[in-house]
Amino acid sequence: MTVLPSYGIPLSELNKARRTLLTADRSDLRNQRSFAWLGSWRGTVLDLTPEQQAKVDCSTVFSDVLHRPFVCSHVPLQPFVSNIPAANEINRLPDLSYAEFSDRWSNVPFILTKCIRSWPAYQTWSLDTLSKLYSDICFRAEAVDWTFGTYCQYMANNHDESPLYLFDKRFAEKMQLEIGRGEGAAYWKPDCFGPDLFDLLGEERPAHRWLIVGPERSGSTFHKDPNATSAWNAVIQGAKYWIMFPPSVQVPGVYVSRDNSEVTSPLSIAEWLLEFHEEARRLPECREAICKAGEILHVPSGWWHLVVNIEAGIALTQNFVPKSHLADALSFLRDRPEQVTGFSKAIEDPYGLFTGRLRESDPELLEEGLKQLAERLQRKRRWDKAVGHTAEEGSPHKKSAGFSFGFGFGLGDDDEIP
Repeated sequence: MTVLPSYGIPLSELNKARRTLLTADRSDLRNQRSFAWLGSWRGTVLDLTPEQQAKVDCSTVFSDVLHRPFVCSHVPLQPFVSNIPAANEINRLPDLSYAEFSDRWSNVPFILTKCIRSWPAYQTWSLDTLSKLYSDICFRAEAVDWTFGTYCQYMANNHDESPLYLFDKRFAEKMQLEIGRGEGAAYWKPDCFGPDLFDLLGEERPAHRWLIVGPERSGSTFHKDPNATSAWNAVIQGAKYWIMFPPSVQVPGVYVSRDNSEVTSPLSIAEWLLEFHEEARRLPECREAICKAGEILHVPSGWWHLVVNIEAGIALTQNFVPKSHLADALSFLRDRPEQVTGFSKAIEDPYGLFTGRLRESDPELLEEGLKQLAERLQRKRRWDKAVGHTAEEGSPHKKSAGFSFGFGFGLGDDDEIP
C-alpha cells in the first residue's frame, strides 16, 4: 500500500492525497461487488494469482524511504499496549445507573464489563457467523464498497501499514436488524447513558451508529468525535487498545491550529506509537485501557482518543448527546458551522433545527443549556482580554476552513469515523 510522509502536513491534505491514491489504484475495485482478494493491491487489481506475482529479492536493498513504511507495517503492538501504568488505567465498573452516570461519570472515560452481556449480538455474532450470513452484502471499508466475504479475505491476508477499516453507518438496514428493546432486537443502547437529545431530530439526525470490523493493527488515529457528541464503543469480538486525553491537553504528536480548523499528526497509528507513545504515557492526564469482548467503553464529549485493534474483531459504536453535555453540542452547532458533519445536505441550519426541537420538547433544559453557553462566552471574553487577543481573534463566530477527523474517505459520501 502506498505510504505518504506524515509529519508537517495538515490532516485534511493527507486525506485528500489518500483519496487520490485510492481512486487511482483501486477504482476498478470500488464498484465491483464480488471478487477475490489476492493478498496485495497490485495482485488483486491485475488479477494475479500468488504464483504469478513477482517475488523480488530485497536482501541487498537499503533504503531510508522504503524502510520506514516497512517497519510501520510490521511493528508489534504488544510493547505499546502492555504494562499500562496504574495511574493511567481507565476505570472499570460492572455497570452504572443513569443517576450515577449523570452525577459522576459523564465527563470521564470508563469501561463497563457486564453492560452488554445480554445483547443477542454479543452472544451470537462472530467473524465466522457474520461471514456466513452476510458474505454477499456490501459494506463500506473507508473508500471502497466490498462484500463482507471479500473484506474477510483482505483482513486475513494484507500487509498494509494502515489496514482498511470496515466502518458502515447503514449496517442495520443492510443486515435487516432490529435495534432497541423489542422482540428480535440484535442490541439496544445502554440505559446508563440516559436520554440521547439528538433523538429529538428523528430521521433528520446526523449519522450516529456504525458497525466496525477490522484486522489487527486497524483503527482510528487521534481525533475527537463529531459535533461535540459523546460515544460508546462496544466490543463484540476481539480486543481494542485505547489511549485518551481530556479536551484541553496538547497530545504529543498532534498539533491543532488556534481556530481548530487544522490538525496535523502522523498518518498511521504505528508511526504515532513509535514516535510519541512513550512521551504521551508520561502525561498525568493520559488514560489507557484494553477493552475486551463483552465490554463497552465511554468516550466523553471532546476527549482525544486513538484506538487500535490488537485482535481481529467486531464492534458497535454510537454517538449521543447526554443532558450533561448539551451545552457542548449547542456551542459546536452554533459556533463552528463549517465543522458540523453528518447532517443531510438539505439541512442548512442544524443549530436552528436542534434548538427548535428542544424548545418544543423541553424548553427549560434548552434555557439551561443556553445559559451555560452565555457564561462560557463571558469567561472566554475575560480570558481573551487578559491574554491580549482581539475580539476577532477570540470570537467563537470567527470563520474557519473547518476540520473533521478522517471523514473524507467516502469520495463524496459523508462517512464519519468516530
